[in-house]
Amino acid sequence: MTTMKLRARLKNGITEIKALIPHPMETGRRLDDAGNTVPAHFIRQITLARNDQTVLEAQWGTGISKDPYLTFRLRNGAAGDRITLRWMDNLGMTDAVESIVEAD
Repeated sequence: MTTMKLRARLKNGITEIKALIPHPMETGRRLDDAGNTVPAHFIRQITLARNDQTVLEAQWGTGISKDPYLTFRLRNGAAGDRITLRWMDNLGMTDAVESIVEAD
């Protein structure tokens, strides 16, 4: 079961997509309370698709904050479109979530 939150709304011909992605996004440079380095653990790749067609691919690194919030807009969408967001991190973990575009 995913813990991501994804919302897609259509307004005036523009689909606005918002996602909240719970993830520690550790850089590998932070020290814990005992002075040990916390191992790197961050999202490497984000892919977003509309009706199974990729519309966004992003390569991320350690410069993204914990629990990233992603928002952007698409043209030529329609109510009922299926939006799928997937990520993979540097440890090989993955997650995915889907949402249906709602008309405002």
